[in-house]
Amino acid sequence: MKLTVWTYEGPPHVGAMRVATGMKGLHYVLHAPQGDTYADLLFTMIERRDHRPPVTYTTFQARDLGSDTAGLFKQACQDAYDRFKPQAIIVGASCTAELIQDDPAGLAETMGLPVPVIPLELPSYQRKENFGADETFLQIVRHLAKPMEKTARISCNIIGPTALGFRHRDDVQEITNLLYEMGIEVNVTAPMGSTPADIATMGQAHFNVLLYPETGESAARYCEKTFGQPYTKVVPIGVGATHDFIAEVRALSGSTTEIDMSGSRQKWWSRSVDSTYLTGKRVFIFGDGTHVAAAARFARDEMGFEVAGMGCYNREFARPIRALAKDYGLEALITDDYLEVEAAIEALQPEMILGTQMERHIGKRLGIPCAVISAPVHVQDFPARYSPQMGFEGANVLFDTWVHPLVMGLEEHLLHMFREDFEFNDAAGPSHHGGHAPASKTSQKEAPEQPRLTPEVQISGEVIWLPLAEKELKKIPFFVRGKARRNTEAFAAEKGLAEISVDTLYDAKAHYAR
Repeated sequence: MKLTVWTYEGPPHVGAMRVATGMKGLHYVLHAPQGDTYADLLFTMIERRDHRPPVTYTTFQARDLGSDTAGLFKQACQDAYDRFKPQAIIVGASCTAELIQDDPAGLAETMGLPVPVIPLELPSYQRKENFGADETFLQIVRHLAKPMEKTARISCNIIGPTALGFRHRDDVQEITNLLYEMGIEVNVTAPMGSTPADIATMGQAHFNVLLYPETGESAARYCEKTFGQPYTKVVPIGVGATHDFIAEVRALSGSTTEIDMSGSRQKWWSRSVDSTYLTGKRVFIFGDGTHVAAAARFARDEMGFEVAGMGCYNREFARPIRALAKDYGLEALITDDYLEVEAAIEALQPEMILGTQMERHIGKRLGIPCAVISAPVHVQDFPARYSPQMGFEGANVLFDTWVHPLVMGLEEHLLHMFREDFEFNDAAGPSHHGGHAPASKTSQKEAPEQPRLTPEVQISGEVIWLPLAEKELKKIPFFVRGKARRNTEAFAAEKGLAEISVDTLYDAKAHYAR
C-alpha cells in the first residue's frame, strides 16, 4: 500500500464506512487498532452530518497483540448490539488489523447474535475505497434482499448513493422527482437513506436505476441475475445524457409521460452571446471514471469546450476511459498519483481544470481555474443549498459552476490590464470601500519594501526580457501567461537569442501557432 500526503481513495474499509454511514439501522463493527478510528472526522467534519457514523472499533493497542485480540473483537460486537440494537451488523478489519488474521467474520458467526451478521472480505492491500463500498453493498443485498412479487405500479430502485459521495443527496432528489414525473415510483433508494428492512424489499421493483457505477454496479448486476431486474446504463449528467436516460427509462418501464423541460436554462445560456467567448476553451478532466466520462461529453457537446486531456484514478474504469479518450483523440491518464496529474496539467497548460479537490489545489498552484466534478471532495462541496449534478437542474448547476471560474478569470485579467489606471493601481483601495479611496499613508509605511528589478530589463533564467516585451507579455491573460513566457524563452534559446523583444514574442507566438 502506498502512503502519500494526498490520496484519491482510502482503503476499502473506508468504502464500507460510507455504505454504513449512509444507511439507517445498520452497524459496522471494525477490527482496528488505535489510530484507525477516524470515521468521525471523515463524516462529521467533511460532510457535516448531524449524527455520528454507526461504527464501533475494537481499538486494540500494541500491548494487546500478545494477548487475545479476538476476544476484544467479540466483546466489541456484543457491546455494539447491546447499545445500538441494529437491524443488521457488518463486520470487517482495517488494513492494519488484517495483518493479525483474527477472522472477524468467523468470530461474529460463533456469537449467535439475534440479527443478521454480514462478513466483509475486503483485501486492503490490493483494492481501495470504491471497491470497498461496491463490495459492501453487494454483500448486504446478497444477505438481505429476497425474491418478491413486483409492485402493482411500475417501480424502480435507485442504486449507488453513499455517504461522502459528491452531491449524492441532491442527485437522488433530482432523479426521484424526474421518475415521479414519468409516473414511476421509487421502491428503495440504497444504500443511502435505506434500512436493512428496506433492502429486503428491493426484489419487488421492476428495474433499477444505477446512478453511481463505482459504488453500485455489482449490486445492480446481482439484482439483474437474481431478481430479473434490468438496470440503466446512462448516467444523467448533462442535458443530452438526461434525454438519453429518459429514453432508457421509458424503454424499461413503458412510460410515455411528457417531461416538463422548461426549467432547463443551460441549453439557452450556452447558445447566448454572453457565452460565445467560452467556445474552444481547453479543459483537462480528471476524477472518477463515471464523472469524467459525463463531464467530457458535457464539456465538448454542450459547452463547446475542447477537451485537451482526461483521465481517472480508479483503475477499475481504466478500459472504458481509455476507449473514450481515444474517441477524443487523446491518451487517457490512469493514475492515483497526484504528482503525475500535476505534471500532465502543467505540460498541457489548459485554460480550465475539471477535477477533484486535488486538482483544485493543483490549479491554485499553477494559476489555472478549477471546478470540482468528482470525489474526493472538500467540505465546501457539501453545500447547504440544493446543488445536484444530475438531471436538467444539474445541467444548470454545471453550467454555472464551470462558467464562473472562467468569468472570474476574465475579470482578473481585465484588472491586470488596467492596473496602472488611477482606479485599479496597487495604491488605490477597493472601489467598493470608501469610493476609490487610496490606501492610507500609514499602511503604505508599514508595508515592507519589496525588492524590484531594474526598470531596464526583466530577467528570467539566462534570458533577458526587454521592458517593452515584458509590458506586452502582461497583456496576455494571466491563466496562459506562464505558458507564453516559457514558449517564448524556449524559442529564444533555440534561436540563440540572449534578449527577448516584442518582435521575439510575436515570432514565438507565430511559431507555436503553426
